[in-house]
Amino acid sequence: MGSAVRIARETTEQVLAEWGIGPRHPAVDPALLIISELVTNSVRHAAPLSPDLTVIYAAGQDTFAFGVHDRHPYQPPLIPSVTGTGSGGLGTIMELTLGLGGTAVVRGDADAGGKSIWITLPLRRPPHET
Repeated sequence: MGSAVRIARETTEQVLAEWGIGPRHPAVDPALLIISELVTNSVRHAAPLSPDLTVIYAAGQDTFAFGVHDRHPYQPPLIPSVTGTGSGGLGTIMELTLGLGGTAVVRGDADAGGKSIWITLPLRRPPHET
C-alpha cells in the first residue's frame, strides 16, 4: 500500500508542477492528502476484486481535478462523510475538498463493475490572498 500512495503523491506533485501549480499554492498540500486517502482506500478496500487502480488528472484555467478508479463495484456514499456519520479517510477527503470550495463525486462504470471518485479543486486564490 505504501508504495502505491507514494507513487500517487509523487505523480501528483509532478503533474501539478508541469501545469505551473507551485508547491506553495494553497490547494497543493490538501490535494496531496486527498490523493493519499483515495489511493489508501482503494488499496485497502478494493484490492481483493481490483488489484490495480488508476489515477486520472485534468486541469482547467482555474480548476484541478483528479480521480481514482478501481474495479470494485461498491460506491461509497459521500454524504455520511460530510454529516459526520461516516468514518475515516472519506471524512477527511470531504472536509478538505469542501473546505477549499471543491466538489467530490462517485461515478460508477457503465458496466457497474467499478467506480471513480473524482475531486475538483479550485485553483484561484481568494481575493484577499492575491
